[in-house]
Amino acid sequence: MRSPLGHGVFYLILGVFFVYFAINSVNDSGWGFFAYLFVAFATYDIGAGLRLIGLHFKIKKHMKEKK
Repeated sequence: MRSPLGHGVFYLILGVFFVYFAINSVNDSGWGFFAYLFVAFATYDIGAGLRLIGLHFKIKKHMKEKK
């Protein structure tokens, strides 16, 4: 899994899990420390995943133009 696409999808899946944990944490005990921590991790992971997927398509476009 060396391609940016694979890593990007992994980060998106990880971000979805953190969103799920954040929602459960808020429903159980309100906006505590862990809820904010889960939201921060989810934001980072989803952002990184989208950037990596975008990088994959930029590389693919660049390689196509090079031919």
